[in-house]
Amino acid sequence: MSALRLADLSAPLLALRLLNAEFGHLPAPHVTISTVYPERLELTFHDDFAAFEAWREALNIAPGAVVHRVQSDGRTGVLRVHETFAGAGLELTGYAPVPATAPVLAGSGVGS
Repeated sequence: MSALRLADLSAPLLALRLLNAEFGHLPAPHVTISTVYPERLELTFHDDFAAFEAWREALNIAPGAVVHRVQSDGRTGVLRVHETFAGAGLELTGYAPVPATAPVLAGSGVGS
């Protein structure tokens, strides 16, 4: 059982409340507030990067602050950025499939 009280999660809960008031028109994220990281609010977006980008732009987070990586044997792209909002650590994460590339056959003349 956690020794934390709900009041100990006040920073991310307040941040979520303010985000809802200011940006309620933006796409809904998967929201995580956890007793493991009681000062953090995590907003996660799945299936494409459009919702992630809409939130990044609305929060005025520089594109250069975003870290990009690939996981799942190159099939899933991940965008992640950490920021502070209303006293809470804010983590935005976006997942999207990486488009498959067509193989180039040797001697096809491509790249010659």
